[in-house]
Amino acid sequence: MEDPSISGKPKDAELELASKEDTQNGGKRKEPEPDLESKENSKQDLPPKRRNIARTCIHEVAIPSGYNSTKDESVHGTLANPVYNGEMAKKYPFKLDPFQEVSVACLERNESVLVSAHTSAGKTAVAEYAIAMSFRNSQKVIYTSPLKALSNQKYRELEHEFKDVGLMTGDVTISPNANCLVMTTEILRGMLYRGSEVLKEVAWVIFDEIHYMKDRERGVVWEESIIFLPPAIKMVFLSATMSNATEFAEWICNIHKQPCHVVYTDFRPTPLQHYVFPMGGSGLYLVVDENEQFREDNFLKLQDTFTKQKVGHGSMGSNSKGNGRIVKAGNASGGSDIYKIVKMIMERKFQPVIIFSFSRRECEQHAMSMAKLDFNTQEEKDNVEEVFRGAMLCLNEEDRSLPAVELMLPLLQRGIAVHHSGLLPIIKEMVEILFQEGLVKALFATETFAMGLNMPAKTVVFTSVKKWDGDSHRYIGSGEYIQMSGRAGRRGKDERGICIVMVDEQMEMNTLKDMVLGKPAPLVSTFRLSYYTILNLMSRAEGQFTAEHVIKNSFHQFQHEKALPDIGKKISALEEEAVKLDSSGEAEVAEYHKLKLELRELEKKLMAEILRPERVLHFLQPGRLVKVQEGGTDWGWGVVVNVVKKAPAVSGSLPAGLASMRGSSNYIVDTLLHCSLGSNENGSRPKPCPPRPGEKGEMHVVPVQLALISSISKVRMSIPSDLRPLEARQSTLLALQELEKNRFPQGLPKLSPVKEMGIDEPELVELVDQVEKLEHQLLAHPLNKSQDEQQLKNFKKKAEVSHEIQQLKSKMRESQLQKFREELKNRSRVLKKLGHIDADDVVQLKGRAACLIDTGDELLVTELMFNGTFNDLDHHQVAALVSCFIPGDKSSEQIHLRAELAKPLQQLQDSARRIAEIQHECKLEINVEEYVEASIRPFLMDVIYCWSKGATFAEVSQMTDIFEGSIIRQARRLDEFLNQLKEAAVAVGEVNLEQKFAAASESLRRGIMFANSLYT
Repeated sequence: MEDPSISGKPKDAELELASKEDTQNGGKRKEPEPDLESKENSKQDLPPKRRNIARTCIHEVAIPSGYNSTKDESVHGTLANPVYNGEMAKKYPFKLDPFQEVSVACLERNESVLVSAHTSAGKTAVAEYAIAMSFRNSQKVIYTSPLKALSNQKYRELEHEFKDVGLMTGDVTISPNANCLVMTTEILRGMLYRGSEVLKEVAWVIFDEIHYMKDRERGVVWEESIIFLPPAIKMVFLSATMSNATEFAEWICNIHKQPCHVVYTDFRPTPLQHYVFPMGGSGLYLVVDENEQFREDNFLKLQDTFTKQKVGHGSMGSNSKGNGRIVKAGNASGGSDIYKIVKMIMERKFQPVIIFSFSRRECEQHAMSMAKLDFNTQEEKDNVEEVFRGAMLCLNEEDRSLPAVELMLPLLQRGIAVHHSGLLPIIKEMVEILFQEGLVKALFATETFAMGLNMPAKTVVFTSVKKWDGDSHRYIGSGEYIQMSGRAGRRGKDERGICIVMVDEQMEMNTLKDMVLGKPAPLVSTFRLSYYTILNLMSRAEGQFTAEHVIKNSFHQFQHEKALPDIGKKISALEEEAVKLDSSGEAEVAEYHKLKLELRELEKKLMAEILRPERVLHFLQPGRLVKVQEGGTDWGWGVVVNVVKKAPAVSGSLPAGLASMRGSSNYIVDTLLHCSLGSNENGSRPKPCPPRPGEKGEMHVVPVQLALISSISKVRMSIPSDLRPLEARQSTLLALQELEKNRFPQGLPKLSPVKEMGIDEPELVELVDQVEKLEHQLLAHPLNKSQDEQQLKNFKKKAEVSHEIQQLKSKMRESQLQKFREELKNRSRVLKKLGHIDADDVVQLKGRAACLIDTGDELLVTELMFNGTFNDLDHHQVAALVSCFIPGDKSSEQIHLRAELAKPLQQLQDSARRIAEIQHECKLEINVEEYVEASIRPFLMDVIYCWSKGATFAEVSQMTDIFEGSIIRQARRLDEFLNQLKEAAVAVGEVNLEQKFAAASESLRRGIMFANSLYT
């Protein structure tokens, strides 16, 4: 398997990817390495093939106490062993897998079932059976999905199969009286709140991607929908593998008093092989084979490549959102590495391939770097063009010539495509269709492509093992890896799927093992109380559901109560451990630990005050020594080089105060920090690594957010004027080490906030005094002076155990139910103060309007409706102002607002501040300024205003750096929101507002912004 770009390794670490269709390729390519399923396995003492031993499933069932099944056992089997011997509602052209057979048997028993299986295992077959069964029994069925795009795709798929299918997604309604309705979960929740007549005919609800319930923002929608469903309706839950499926089934059984089955399989129809490619290196290393055996020998050889040679580290994993700096195409070795891998995959005929990147810009850059590659025949090129031209007929003439449209065809014709949320929706859908038709061979995608429809490839490539999650760069979790790697291997087409992971630095063996072979994450509730929920429950005529009922029946409360006995056992075990440890000096241990915790909290509080820009910037001169800490990682002391203010998100006519809110997050401190060797080659971002004894490193300038500075020293040192040469930076490292080791062995002296910085606020002076007092107490403490190593070890262990016991005991004492009850009481106070409900909790006019609004902040927008803000605006200004409520991408550019938008924005800001202050007064934990900033997103105001007034899409997309697809997605959500506001205006009899919201909505609904989906 010689390849000029992949070679030069020991034989058993070579690319063992031969598949039978390749070895039979007319004798063109002779493979020196045997196929993995043949000679190599016969030589080694490996377990039997997992495919043969694991085509099974685990079945469990949660049964309510006192429940007796009345089913005929000769037809349906038993609760513990369901089988079905009757006439099938749907015939399949293939033999069902065991998990599918068991699931079908559960459905025929008319009992709810959770199907938990890998991507592409065949969960859809179970959903289709539930639909076929409903049709057979003349009943309605609802299919819910977490995203509109998935609903559109699922509608197309089911409509092709069953014909009588409708779609409801908020902005599109097709055949609402059909017997099978596909909808987003939000639409279902709305129907349940309104007591929709449709639900009286529904027998089954299918919840696709139920693991979406752990989504922080929207997970609560799933919980509420499940709680509100009438007991007569049974449920099918489809999920990626999750480790607490049984717990979820017990919750369903608990709240609906009906059996809920769990059918779990970790069987993969197509086994996977997992390879690692060390970036800058020259080969692939098989680390996990298709029997899920970790190949430690190959892993050690992989590690050698990092120690023996200086590997150029690419910037694959860095998200351009991370610190506002965009990685330029081709400035890293990664581009050539990816090119090398894709070229090799095509030569070996291991396409189609999905290359996952965690940044949308990188997806595009990688695709564009494939300029020399062409994977389609002339006939395929013609087919691509035909599909492309046909799809473009949905667009106006002017929109067909958009750069985002025109640039795509040459790429698609070569069999290369990009897929991410920022693409024009029509382009994204066309890419999906071409991929399914086999006309796209290499797809560069973000992880959203791994959600939803079954679109597998033969090979999957990860351009990085780390992703930016909004807070930090972290390794991808095993659940995320399972979801994406599950796209590799097409059932019935490939003997095995191939996963290639690109790694740009040494990894711990267990980190890699946990990622590739780890257990999927458990489903954890993200339940929260919203004003929308509280008001809807208060306004329900029947009154059988209350907010208290929802809290008690939430998955959150169920998980909390279930954990209590385990916590009790854990406390007993820890207390036993504490007794075994040397008990002498127990009081000292507790005191010492308490002092340390108090000091840590006070120091955090003090640094938050010191780091306010107006106080600290004057002291961050070049040469100042600062300590940097990110999360739990201490990067050690570094040297300030420069402070840069990031451009504020909004300027120009923006009301005063909004920019200053962003505080310290607006500043970047360029800091010379200790980094791992070779971590800045080929222009990639340097990787800080805490200095360790005996380990070599080098200094690099790293952009550090101001908030990550954990300590500022009195000391300033001189630094060379030109830090580009390595020698200059290394001389600074030596000088810093000299200071720490010889001049200040007790630790670098810190800058005093009072004496040196001149801060004289009494509260801060008192805080400084408290910190100093605690530091003296700690220094004088006997544990600090103890010379007995074993005693110190015991003290430390005992302190940790005692602390854990205290934390667990406080967790048991703290009733979640009480916490939510308190929050409910406080939120009700807010609703009373704002006039949504009266003293007797009866919903008033304002509350009736807020009941209908779930897309944006219901309190804030009803405030604008009732305080007259909208009355003074025309419908174009209304559209622009309401766009501030829609969550979406932020712009990193300055936005210059025209005068007619600045005043309404000021009113919106004032209203937001007032609502935040009221919530704060009512004892809700809320930071007023953070609430105002989070509630107001003015990044597309100008864009929406101009579009509403008739500008072309080409013109408005030039006004912002936000992706075209993101603009369209936000505009469609805005239209949905305006329609909710129109309904709210109707409900409270505001005819003028109703007309204004309708006109604003109408002004948006044209051109490419609202082009029909190719799926509908």
